[in-house]
Amino acid sequence: MFITFEGTEGSGKSINVAWLAEWLEEHGHQVLTTREPGGTEVGEKIRSILLHCTGSPSAQTSLLLFEAARSQLVEEVIRPALASGVVVLSDRFTDSTLAYQGYGEGLSLGHIGMMNNIATGGLTPDLTVLLDIDPREGLARRLDSAEWNAIDARELAFHEKVRNGFLAMAAAEPARWLVLDATESLQYIRERIVARLALWQNERKG
Repeated sequence: MFITFEGTEGSGKSINVAWLAEWLEEHGHQVLTTREPGGTEVGEKIRSILLHCTGSPSAQTSLLLFEAARSQLVEEVIRPALASGVVVLSDRFTDSTLAYQGYGEGLSLGHIGMMNNIATGGLTPDLTVLLDIDPREGLARRLDSAEWNAIDARELAFHEKVRNGFLAMAAAEPARWLVLDATESLQYIRERIVARLALWQNERKG
């Protein structure tokens, strides 16, 4: 099973990826966690450029860098793990590119979709968890965490477009997406994720 976590800055993706990995392992599954951009030596170098570059790469340049990191991650890490029966959890995947470079930056969604398909060979998550939060609150969380980066520093209007993009994609494909209010308690969020996984397993058995 391939599960991705999406959301705007400060939504709690990383902490919930770590929790779900531990929960799945406790229930007898082999688990691999990764992140985008990153997860490979190539990807981590690209991540450093995208998040900490003092310059301002264009939207098209950012798109190409994200896709390059993704292609390496899928080929080197994700596909081999899935082929060996491992559950893969990723902090961000193709939907982030559609949200940030498409809805946020204004690049063609069709063009990005084509690039995503090339980079992944058509790989699609079985489940995508969207942790939804008002960008103001999410960015406030980021300030408190001391992990501020170039993407966080974008104007509020950009982050609002990204959030709306995520919600639009989730509404268009509800069978794959689980939308959760990221301001709810961790217990509530995790109960909903476990319930959705149980539903997915029952549908597979059926």
